[in-house]
Amino acid sequence: RNWNALGSICARLRFGRPSFPFAPMADAAVTLAAQVESLAAELKKFKEDAATQAGNLDILWLLFGAYLVFFMQAGFALLEAGSVRAKNTKNILLKNVLDACLGGVLWWFIGYPLALGDPGAGEQKFIGGDGFFMENRISGQNASATYYALWMFQWAFAATAATIVSGAVAERCAFSAYLAYTTALTAFIYPVVVHWVWSSEGWLSAWGSGEPYMGANGLIDFAGSGVVHMTGGGAALMGAIFLGPRTGRFAPNTGEVRDMPGHSTVLAALGTFILWFGWYGFNPVSTLAFQYMGDAARAAVMTTLSACAGGCTTLAIHVALKNPPDVSPALNGILAGLVSITGSCPVVDAWAAVIIGFIGGFVYYGSSRLLMKLKIDDPLDASPVHFFCGAWGVIAGGLFANKEFTSGVYGTSADDYGALLGGGGAQLGVQIIGVLVIAGWTCSCSSVVFFALRMAKLLRVSAEDEDAGLDQSHHGGDAYNFATGAGKPVQVA
Repeated sequence: RNWNALGSICARLRFGRPSFPFAPMADAAVTLAAQVESLAAELKKFKEDAATQAGNLDILWLLFGAYLVFFMQAGFALLEAGSVRAKNTKNILLKNVLDACLGGVLWWFIGYPLALGDPGAGEQKFIGGDGFFMENRISGQNASATYYALWMFQWAFAATAATIVSGAVAERCAFSAYLAYTTALTAFIYPVVVHWVWSSEGWLSAWGSGEPYMGANGLIDFAGSGVVHMTGGGAALMGAIFLGPRTGRFAPNTGEVRDMPGHSTVLAALGTFILWFGWYGFNPVSTLAFQYMGDAARAAVMTTLSACAGGCTTLAIHVALKNPPDVSPALNGILAGLVSITGSCPVVDAWAAVIIGFIGGFVYYGSSRLLMKLKIDDPLDASPVHFFCGAWGVIAGGLFANKEFTSGVYGTSADDYGALLGGGGAQLGVQIIGVLVIAGWTCSCSSVVFFALRMAKLLRVSAEDEDAGLDQSHHGGDAYNFATGAGKPVQVA
């Protein structure tokens, strides 16, 4: 502007307008500065949009996992329906339905706040927090953008833990007793274990802001060999013990095991495949964020290898013991492999995943036979598959965790990883403590619930109702009503 004013003055004095060769450069600099400012604004907006999209991808990832894990309820329903006698089909299906429905209400009201809600007054090592009925979403974890998606994902896990129990108490448990134990499990027993291991305050947690309370990397239980499967399986074991065996399961004098096969191997097989499919939401999506796709892919592959090894191993054991090849051992072996790898799926090598599934097959088969020797009747082998293989899965993380993978996923203590790979015994020690406290907590609390129900004579149906079948005696009729399918004859003129 000053140069233009000088030019105007010179022109009036008839000196002519002075020549300034740098004027075009000055104009270009002004234009460039404006362009840089515009680009900076666009870059800022791009970064904001990228952060928003990253958050949206995390939400999408969690919701996708929640849908897959929830679809496992269909797998449980088919597996359990096919594994019981036809006269108890409606009973077992209704329990599966209510595990989702009642479990959802309980998880909203009290389960999620106790498990993962903000601690409220100070850090809580034992149990959470606040946010009951989804209230107080002002600060902390309750104000996270992923709150609702994480709630959905964790609700699907809670429903899984509750459903495990229904198979172990099938064909003789009173419906009122079912309502009582599933309420206790979903509202209190399971949330406490979740808080211990997966919250940022829990005393076993690997996910706190500082050093883990128990040392090493905290408890390596990535997707819940201990949290979900040991908890559900421990409650299932206690339920089977307090209920006693089904009438006729063991010969009165010799104690010989009498076979009581389920009515549909087809339903059981289809249910197992659905569960296997849903496990790809259970394990890989436990990364909880879209950016960890490498860990998720590794978890998916290790999940597959362990399931395959478990199925092959269990069937091989069954045949080696002079039994004909059968579908049921293979199905339970697949589930045993899946449960065994759930805790360590992103931190082990492929060869280790095969070994974990292989040993899981032996753990399942051996514990199943042990329960029969002890005359504990578990119709679906829920406790061998989930409790015993879940315990093995937690311990396996302390034996086979790869140093590089453990550092990438947990990253707290670079020197603590699988004991068999040179990581020392600290991590294995944390894993063993985790198994002991989860087993002790779950079994003791569940024992109190089932003992109280038995003392109140609310636990088991009568012998007459059991003999008639729970569908007829408690649910208004059989699940399969072929007689009415023919309809009435129609007269034709």
